[in-house]
Amino acid sequence: MDKYRIILTVEERARLEHMTSSGKAAARRLTHARVLLLADELHGEACSDAEILSALGTSVRTIERLRRRFVTEGFEAALDHRPQPPRPDKVKVKGNVEQKLVELACADPPRGRCHWTLQLLADELVVLGLVDTISTVTVWQALKKMISSPGSSRLGVFRPTRTPSMSGAWRT
Repeated sequence: MDKYRIILTVEERARLEHMTSSGKAAARRLTHARVLLLADELHGEACSDAEILSALGTSVRTIERLRRRFVTEGFEAALDHRPQPPRPDKVKVKGNVEQKLVELACADPPRGRCHWTLQLLADELVVLGLVDTISTVTVWQALKKMISSPGSSRLGVFRPTRTPSMSGAWRT
């Protein structure tokens, strides 16, 4: 990559060499240090991304990202791990919507159906105006949270029902 060229100062190179030789750092930090040392164009022959990839076994995307961070954000930013952005809660259905979902799941299914499906429950929540859109996975996660723990006498949200046999085959 010619766009992001890595040129280390003498102090930065000495610090990276000391870090990699002692091995007293996090594995990701050591990998970043090795990539920077191999990609340095000022001191010796700089390796291409393919050579760094074969030498260290990291991904091309990691090397590209590290080059860009070094040039745009600096030496420390390239070494340090950038934490993941905060993720939203796992279950997005809360409060009144969750209560209504459980009531629906425990109620009798619509006419012509023998049981509620996740898609039917999601569609019903949208029809009732409780949510704008909702996926079946979100409905599943909310209902999964409601299922009782092992050993409990409660059966959870879904009541067990026998599924009638579709064929006239032997019963086992």
